[in-house]
Amino acid sequence: MASTAEQLNNVVEKTKRLIALCSALQEENDLLKLENQTLLAAVNAGKEKTKDLEEKMRVLKVAKSFSETNEKTLDIKQKINEFVQEIDKCIVLLKK
Repeated sequence: MASTAEQLNNVVEKTKRLIALCSALQEENDLLKLENQTLLAAVNAGKEKTKDLEEKMRVLKVAKSFSETNEKTLDIKQKINEFVQEIDKCIVLLKK
C-alpha cells in the first residue's frame, strides 16, 4: 500500500494537472466568447444592411408604381384628346 506521502504527492500532481486544464479551458472559453461577439456583430451588421436594402426596395417599388401610373395617365389623356378631336371632326361633318 502506498504511503501517505505518496498519496499526498499523487493528489498534488492531479491537482496541478486540473489547474493547468482549467486554465487552458478558461483561455479557450475567452477565445470562444470573443469569436461569438465578433459573429454577433457581423450578424447585426447584416441585419441592418438587409433592413436598408428592403427599405430601398420598397421605395423603388413605390417610385415605379408612381412612374407607371403617370405613364398610364398620360396615355389615357392622349387617347381622350384623340377621341375629342375625332368627335369634333364628326360634329363638323354633321353640321355641313
